[in-house]
Amino acid sequence: MVTTLSDDDIASVLEIDALLERIADAFRKQGSGAVERPERPHFPVGIGLDSSTEPLGTGLVMPAYIHGSEYYATKLASVHEGNAERGRPTVNAQIALTDATTGRPAAFMAGTRITNARTGCIGGLAARELSTGPVTLGLIGAGTQARWQARAIAAATDVQAIRVYSPSDSRFDCASDLDAIAPTVEAVDTPATAVTESTVVVTATTSTQPVFSGETLSSGTLVIAIGAYTSEMREIDTATVERSTQVFADVPEEVATIGDIRGLDLTPTPDLVPFASVLSGDAGRENTDDILLVESVGSAVLDAAAATYLYEAAIENDVGTTVLLSA
Repeated sequence: MVTTLSDDDIASVLEIDALLERIADAFRKQGSGAVERPERPHFPVGIGLDSSTEPLGTGLVMPAYIHGSEYYATKLASVHEGNAERGRPTVNAQIALTDATTGRPAAFMAGTRITNARTGCIGGLAARELSTGPVTLGLIGAGTQARWQARAIAAATDVQAIRVYSPSDSRFDCASDLDAIAPTVEAVDTPATAVTESTVVVTATTSTQPVFSGETLSSGTLVIAIGAYTSEMREIDTATVERSTQVFADVPEEVATIGDIRGLDLTPTPDLVPFASVLSGDAGRENTDDILLVESVGSAVLDAAAATYLYEAAIENDVGTTVLLSA
């Protein structure tokens, strides 16, 4: 018997505060090597459809196991930038959860909300551990992930103001959607307005060019870059990296290859500090005036942690549908 969990099922049991702690623990396990995380293949899809000679999107397969967990997870994800014009999410995912003792399937879960929430928790944990005092949040990007970043940061810190920039009118919808989580939330007309005097800046885009000038950052700013995950994608300019006293990475060996970092003569060791070391207390902010950069490409370990937490919550609350896949 397999439990299927729809997006509504996931939403009904997801508590961001509890998920933050599960994601923090997963990072610590990853940092200590107590995980299995095979390479994440990604490949172009859609070539040949509708006479297209170019890919319509990217497919990804992300398996992981956390030592000691009753389950392991395999996520099937996709990134289709054209979905914004269709009114659909750019990122979509499904997660298969499998019993680690027997290999029997345990659950098949809608994974898009899980992906968005666990990625948001990266920003929430980074802001909790590395920001200074009450947060003024500058958001570059106004899509689903930008909103999850804001919600998780608000759950983890004291957010006093949010400024949202996107080149499209989506910034107004985003500001309206986030209105309840901070005393002041506004859509702004330029990246500089969003970034200048913000204590935390989040980039959540699919850009291939830097989305703001690092020269506009104020002393003490924490920059959280979560959009780029390939060598062609780039959100952060050279000035931001050069002005950063420390650069933290969720997966240093993979972050070293993305467009934000590639070509800047930074190596996974010692230039990119594992973010796990922040959560284990071995690294962190050293001075209030330091500009810090957190780069995230995502890790299937976080999907495994989030999916296991949500499956357990669903079973406890009798949520989901049970189906028979095989005898």
